Amino acid sequence: MSGALSESGYSDTGGRSYRDLPGSVWALGFVSMFMDISSELVHSLLPLLMATLLGASMFTIGMIEGAAEAVAAITKVFSGALSDRLGRRKPLAVAGYSLAAFTKPVFPLATSIGWVFGARFTDRIGKGIRGAPRDALIADITRPGLRGAAYGLRQALDSLGALIGPLLAILLMLWLSDDIRAVLWVAVVPAAVAVVVLVALVREPGSSKPEHGSGSRLTLASARLLPLRYWLVVALGGVFTLARFSEAFLILRALDVGLRIGLVPLIMVAMNLVYSAASYPAGIAADRLPARTLLLAGLTALVAADVVLAIAGSPLAAMLGAAFGGLHMALTQGLLSKLVADASPVEMRGTAFGVFNLVSGAALLLASVIAGALWSGMGPRATFVAGASFAALAAAGLLLYGRTDRAGGGPATPRERLRSRACR
Repeated sequence: MSGALSESGYSDTGGRSYRDLPGSVWALGFVSMFMDISSELVHSLLPLLMATLLGASMFTIGMIEGAAEAVAAITKVFSGALSDRLGRRKPLAVAGYSLAAFTKPVFPLATSIGWVFGARFTDRIGKGIRGAPRDALIADITRPGLRGAAYGLRQALDSLGALIGPLLAILLMLWLSDDIRAVLWVAVVPAAVAVVVLVALVREPGSSKPEHGSGSRLTLASARLLPLRYWLVVALGGVFTLARFSEAFLILRALDVGLRIGLVPLIMVAMNLVYSAASYPAGIAADRLPARTLLLAGLTALVAADVVLAIAGSPLAAMLGAAFGGLHMALTQGLLSKLVADASPVEMRGTAFGVFNLVSGAALLLASVIAGALWSGMGPRATFVAGASFAALAAAGLLLYGRTDRAGGGPATPRERLRSRACR
């Protein structure tokens, strides 16, 4: 399963089977799975806790969710750059997962929105600390021809955890008579397991610290070392993230169309069932098909998701919309990670993932604030219509870029042709 590792840390095996992926990629996938069981159990109930027990408005929920994700994105920049400077990824990943695990008991104890905001804020700092070093570590230990599969596998296991978490929330809500606080306590256990698996089973290759420190500091000068191809991927990630918003609104939409409170996590089950099932095949496709093809397919799925959610009049319709959303995530998230890894120099890989996530996080903050304002002022349908419009504009931009590129004969030099592949 693990394959031999070359001096560079890459798997030397030539196959494309999931068995050829390094053992540490599998371990990181299971770490993500256990943490997502914990996090999604919490997140599938947290909007209900805020809206029903703590009396928060939709705008407040949008601000909290958007700000939390933005904090995670900002933190990823510094943790990614620090992992480049240290030449080590795992210690930062351990710190991030541990911090997230320590916040889990705070949610069931929360008696005000301030408690929830503080815990959510700290939890996302933990996500920010671990995210870029973990993603860079996957690239460090996986050869380029298998990176799509590696990111797809990690995303599939992550999504499996995101499927199990809401299912567990439903079962526990039924068993504990819709006692949200009691159910939230269960999230402490899988979070602790994730940290143990990370410490015990993930192995990091030798230090990748650059000899002269080139690109190891987060400065404007070092940012200029990142190629144009990389910045095109960053721009794509920002546009894609602007076209969607926090999953909290998906949960609240399920409640809005009549799903009883104890069964509301089913909306996350519907999304993550498709997300988990499609992520690994989409990762394999990312190693073989043009990027533009998968990106356009992902945007089409997102438009379908938002349109269905906008017109949904029943829980079943809302879950169908959520399933389209899961397909969108499967087709795009692992692919974008692969594009970042392929476009960034090895000595700046952590920084590259950090900057990418910063831009995406800023877009998510803006999208969530807009969604909350639209929901409060015009209702839920306006929120999802706006999401569909952003996604359609992004798809039109990709199509226009392709036609312009073909009309001009395409890039003339090998380097320009290499850069253009970021959008293909």
